[in-house]
Amino acid sequence: QVQLVESGGGLVQDGGSLRLSCVASGSTIEDYAVAWFRQAPEKGREFVASIRWSGSMTVYVDVVRGRFTISRDNAKSTVYLQMNSLKPEDTAVYYCAATQKFGSRLEADYDYWGRGAQVTVPA
Repeated sequence: QVQLVESGGGLVQDGGSLRLSCVASGSTIEDYAVAWFRQAPEKGREFVASIRWSGSMTVYVDVVRGRFTISRDNAKSTVYLQMNSLKPEDTAVYYCAATQKFGSRLEADYDYWGRGAQVTVPA
């Protein structure tokens, strides 16, 4: 079992920055990759970025590459999503999720999910 808890969401102005955190727990977390997904109002959930728990490999969706950075702190069992140059279209609920299929962008491949953190960037 893996438990995931997100924090750090909020309201930020256009062009601003925000950092999301995802604290992971569970005896087998090292076997998983952790990803961030997001779901905007009236849209489906979309993949944002992922990182292996061991090693440094990362994957990003094109629309956030260069603005968002995913990283992890193994000592704190935490995965971060640093979001810079935020835009109104980044407004969404952001979820972290865990999978044993690193790099997958499919929701169905993710076994564990957090409850989400709201990020709002007003136009």
